[in-house]
Amino acid sequence: MVEILEVDRGASKADIKKAYHKAALSSHPDKVAESERETAEIKFKSVSQAYDILYDDEKRHLYDTHGMSAFDPSRGNGMGGGVDLDDILQQMFGMGGGMPPPGFGGGAGGPRRPKKGRDEEQKYEVTLEELYKGKTTKFASTKNVICSHCKGTGGKDKAKAKQCAACQGKGLRSIGPGLVTQETVICNSCKGTGSTFKEKDRCKKCKGNRVTEERKVLEIYIPRGSNEGDRIVLEGEADQVPGQEPGDIVFILEETEHPMFRRGGADLTASMEITLAESLCGFSRVVIKHLDGRGIFINHPKGRVLKPTQVIKVKGEGMPYKKSDMRGDLYLKVHIQFPENGWPKDESVLAKLQELLPKPATPITADTVDEVEYDENASMDDFGGGSGDSGGANAWVDEDDEDEATPQCAQQ
Repeated sequence: MVEILEVDRGASKADIKKAYHKAALSSHPDKVAESERETAEIKFKSVSQAYDILYDDEKRHLYDTHGMSAFDPSRGNGMGGGVDLDDILQQMFGMGGGMPPPGFGGGAGGPRRPKKGRDEEQKYEVTLEELYKGKTTKFASTKNVICSHCKGTGGKDKAKAKQCAACQGKGLRSIGPGLVTQETVICNSCKGTGSTFKEKDRCKKCKGNRVTEERKVLEIYIPRGSNEGDRIVLEGEADQVPGQEPGDIVFILEETEHPMFRRGGADLTASMEITLAESLCGFSRVVIKHLDGRGIFINHPKGRVLKPTQVIKVKGEGMPYKKSDMRGDLYLKVHIQFPENGWPKDESVLAKLQELLPKPATPITADTVDEVEYDENASMDDFGGGSGDSGGANAWVDEDDEDEATPQCAQQ
């Protein structure tokens, strides 16, 4: 399998996925000549099977332990002849027909460490405020735990289990019509144990399921400065399965959109609203309320004009770095609030303002001057729309497409 994908035996999932995409693209039947299609189909199936086995943790474990014989249906229920099925179950689940109690292995190799169960991943929405300040929250979780009455056997004390009829005591079943598409799964009837109890012999507490539900209060701690996509891991808090080490509950942080601030790494940006008078004459006031509730006070001196779209950087007022006292920077984009039409009512005020403000540049002279009408509420979205082209200004013509175009004959 590793030779087919051209990866090392210890390759990570990311490496396997990358190698699969590369190999699948080069061997896809649709990408080769007709004469090579049959060979490409065989190679493409081999590449797909290699990826299916190496990317799945359980299948890869079987492959690393027993090779391709573990997936050969001609050797008995999807497993190779000469392979000890109980040994496979012991390595996968810590149990099996005729095995010692779950988790205790046996044989010449001595006790084996139980296989770790699957992790439970889910998204967890957080606000920018929570990422800025950090957060600790508690929640109630209901999960499966090993039955305390039967210790995970599923049967009464001294009761004897019988071989599972569905899987003939193997604990695993093969699904699929052929070698390439076949998949080995845990038997639903015996839950992978290879044996079942009669109804009268089943544990009264768990009804033979070997596990019971338990409600537990868990705590999530999100460090300040965390990023979207960070993983918060609660080790060993996933569902318990007899003979397995419990998996983890993993929360993947997902940042919700903030109405005022936007984040870029450790920096923050926001809009700073000021009046026209403040942009010209300066100001001393709180211009924005930060994510932790603090007011950010700026003293902008008189005579220092702020212009629209100008940006002010406030050092050290961005997001905190995790496990550090350092912070990013805050970038404030100046947005000037201009007066509404019709102000002021007294025209003498406008005359005084005109005297105070800088005079216009040297007038433009021309031999011919036309006075025109205008629309003061126009939009650049309409730019190019009056060109007469049916596609408008937004109709893009690719040069390659234009070269490849051929004239069409009109039908009579």
